[in-house]
Amino acid sequence: MSTPARLLEILAAQGAVPAGWEDTVGAVRRELFLPDTIEAGGSVISRAENPEQWLAAVYDDLQIITQVNDGFETPEGTYQLPTSSSSMPSIMLEMLELLEVREGQRVLELGAATGYNAAWLAHRLGSDRVTSVDLDPVLARQAAKNLDAAGFHPQVVCGLGEYGRPDGAPYDRIVATYTVPEIPYAWVEQAPAGRIVAPWGGSFFPYSFAVLDVADGEAHGRFTGYPAFMRTRRNRPQRGYLADFLHHREEAVESRTDLSPLTFDGDPDALFFIGLDLPDAWHLRVDADTGSNDSGGEATFWILADDRRSWAAADHVPGAEEYVVTQYGPRFLWDEVERSYRRWEEHGRPERDRAGLSVTRSGERVWLDTPGSFVP
Repeated sequence: MSTPARLLEILAAQGAVPAGWEDTVGAVRRELFLPDTIEAGGSVISRAENPEQWLAAVYDDLQIITQVNDGFETPEGTYQLPTSSSSMPSIMLEMLELLEVREGQRVLELGAATGYNAAWLAHRLGSDRVTSVDLDPVLARQAAKNLDAAGFHPQVVCGLGEYGRPDGAPYDRIVATYTVPEIPYAWVEQAPAGRIVAPWGGSFFPYSFAVLDVADGEAHGRFTGYPAFMRTRRNRPQRGYLADFLHHREEAVESRTDLSPLTFDGDPDALFFIGLDLPDAWHLRVDADTGSNDSGGEATFWILADDRRSWAAADHVPGAEEYVVTQYGPRFLWDEVERSYRRWEEHGRPERDRAGLSVTRSGERVWLDTPGSFVP
């Protein structure tokens, strides 16, 4: 059985359904918001060829990719960047719980995607209290059609999410369904006594919810969760295969370090604080290809600049006292990462939960423990 009721059962068993959202999850038909060909769990599924598998994926707690490369046709072998999806329902509910939606409130959603999240909000609050904005005109039109088919009629408009929707302000709640590198002050202005929830972070560590409360023209709050959302399309850095970022390898500079490149791999607190210093570079661990399923612990930790001008590689070998580092470009990215990591250690290895974010008219600032305090 693949129905909204089944999805509700799955999510309830996970303890993922916040109070007040049970009826919504069980009432809104997710199938009305998805195309006939979807990608879920690494598989492409056709509704026409396998309707039961298609419905099973739709009513499971899965992220479903609905668009790649912004919807443009690309040559075979080109890197396929997911650019729109229907998020995992459990993550949607986590975000909505952080939003603390109450009956009678007005919500601005930034990133309409399929319209499914807007449908949940409309079911809970009423269509007249929900506005959704999407940069992609194709997605905005399709989301409106999906919502109409499901019996919901919130306002869906095409526009830049960073500008919000001033024509409909003020709002009680603003929620973004894509990761932003910073919180636009326009959102603070448009929710003057409300709450903002958005996936936040730069390229190095984009896995935090920023939860901010607004008062007196400023927003302050903390980071929580580990969401993995698509990046804003506005000034989005290029992505691709590892080989697309490597060049001038014969000119790279080799050095040694006593810091294992795997020391902070998988440590979200370390990666978060390093990411504050490197918002414009990303990292990738590649285990050694030994011809078997076991790499023997050998791996390379790559650091790649968004502008593709600089790259670094640190090789981990089990039992080694020093590790080979190779770097190229105007920036020595491994040196930047190591300095940031050492500084984080010197300040007692603070956990991310101690960090917070303030947004004022002059910009945003990350702080430690209390607003205005030093961030390592």
